[in-house]
Amino acid sequence: MCRLSHARRMTAQAAGSVSVRHRCSELGLPLPLSVPYWSSMADLDNTLVVAIDGGGTRCRVGAFDGHRVVSVETGSANASTDLEGSVSQIKRGLGELATRLACSVQTLRAAPAFVGLAGVTGPAIADALREALKFQNVRITDDRLAAVRGGLGKRDGVLAHCGTGSFFAAQVNGAVRFAGGWGPVLGDEASAQWVGRRALGLALECEDGRIAATDLSQKLLTDHTDAAGVVRFASVARPVEFGAIAPLVTGYAGRGDAVALKIMQEGAGEIVRALRHLGWRSGLPICLTGGIGSHYAAYLPDAMRADLTPRVGEPLDGAIALAKDVARGVADDRD
Repeated sequence: MCRLSHARRMTAQAAGSVSVRHRCSELGLPLPLSVPYWSSMADLDNTLVVAIDGGGTRCRVGAFDGHRVVSVETGSANASTDLEGSVSQIKRGLGELATRLACSVQTLRAAPAFVGLAGVTGPAIADALREALKFQNVRITDDRLAAVRGGLGKRDGVLAHCGTGSFFAAQVNGAVRFAGGWGPVLGDEASAQWVGRRALGLALECEDGRIAATDLSQKLLTDHTDAAGVVRFASVARPVEFGAIAPLVTGYAGRGDAVALKIMQEGAGEIVRALRHLGWRSGLPICLTGGIGSHYAAYLPDAMRADLTPRVGEPLDGAIALAKDVARGVADDRD
C-alpha cells in the first residue's frame, strides 16, 4: 500500500472512521466510486494523481503522491498508429510505477488521472483508451496539451514543440489554440522525423547532381550503402527511425554543412510561419520544446530570438498539473 494511502488511512482511523477505499485496496477489490478519495478541497495538495505523457519516442508514466513526483519510462506510444502497443506500454508503466510507490495498480487506477498520448485524434480513440486503461476519473487527450502546460505553465505565450513529431500552440488568457500536429505523412513540419526525411531526400538530390554534395549527404548515402539503400530504408522506416537522423543534421549544421543548414533554415521557416499564424507578436514569449526544438533558435529571425524564453517544465510536469485539474473537478462535483 502507498505510504500516502497508509497516512490517509491512519488519519481516518484517528477520526473514528475506517476508509472503505483503502480496505478494498488492501483486499484487492474494485474501489468504489462513491467513496471520496479526499475529504475536502483542502486535501487536494496531498492527493495522489497519475499522469501519462506518451509520444513517438517514449512514454512517461508518473504520479504525484502528495510530496514528490515519481515516474518511469517505457517505449513509444502513438494511439493512432499502434493502439494495442500504446496500451501495452502504459500498462507496463503503471506496473513499474506501482512497484516504485509500493502500491497496487488498482490504487493508481482509482486516482484522478490525465492521459496525454500522441495519436488521440478524436473521441473514438479516447474511448478505446478509457476502456482499456480503466481509470476511474480520467481526462484523455492527445499529447499537445501537456506539452503546452509543461512548457508555458499558465503564462501567455507561443510554443513550438518539435520532437519526433511537431505541433505549434498559442496560449492567451488561459485559452489554447493549436496548429499542425497532423502526423508524419501530412504534417509534423520541423520535427525530428521531418528533418530525417528531408535529409534523405536532399541526399538523393545530391546523388542526381541537382544540388552540390556535402559531407552530410555523402555520409547518409554511405550509411545506407547507396541511393537504392536510402530508398529501401525510407520505404519501411518508422517516424522514430527517421527522427534518429536529426542529431546528425544538427551536428553537421553546426559545422556549416550546406545541406544541413538548408534543412535547419527550412525548419525554422516552418516555425516562423506557424507562430505568426497563431498570433505571435513582438514581446510575446516563445518557448521551443522537444528534442530538436532548441536547435532552431539560431535560425529564427532576430525579433523572435529576442522573445525566446526557457520552458517552465517538461511535458510530464504539464500532465501532472492537468491531473491535479482533474482532481479539482472531481472534488467540485462532490462538494
